[in-house]
Amino acid sequence: MAGQAGPRAFVATGQPLDDEMAERIRRHQASRQADWRTDEVPVDLAAWFDKQGRTYRTILVDCLTLWLSNLQGRGVSDAQVPLLVSELLRTMKAAKARIVVVTNELGLGLVPAEAAARRFRDLAGRVNQQFAREADEVYVVVSGLPVRIK
Repeated sequence: MAGQAGPRAFVATGQPLDDEMAERIRRHQASRQADWRTDEVPVDLAAWFDKQGRTYRTILVDCLTLWLSNLQGRGVSDAQVPLLVSELLRTMKAAKARIVVVTNELGLGLVPAEAAARRFRDLAGRVNQQFAREADEVYVVVSGLPVRIK
């Protein structure tokens, strides 16, 4: 979906906080083509886009859900998130690149038993909606098959 137009940047929000996540990140890095520049940006995506966004023709951000989790881990309140998303969207639009944002649809499964997990799921849904409203195209990937919904 990102296409082949270069220069290309892969902006990773994942953090190797445990061995399993470190291995996931290693596998992702190994599978990426050599012409992708990888930047690890767990929290400050808007600042990255302000500084680097105009450098690239193609930018892939993976993933919005981890970014949200990282924000919460840094003590960002749910009420602050829509403002941070608006700022990120503003900086993305200024980049003039083809930008692909990966996120997770958390609302398709069971309702979590824990209140904190339900709150996160709901917040992620609102963030996804905020991004989808601004996006030119929106896809959901089911069993490896992209399905265009906008």
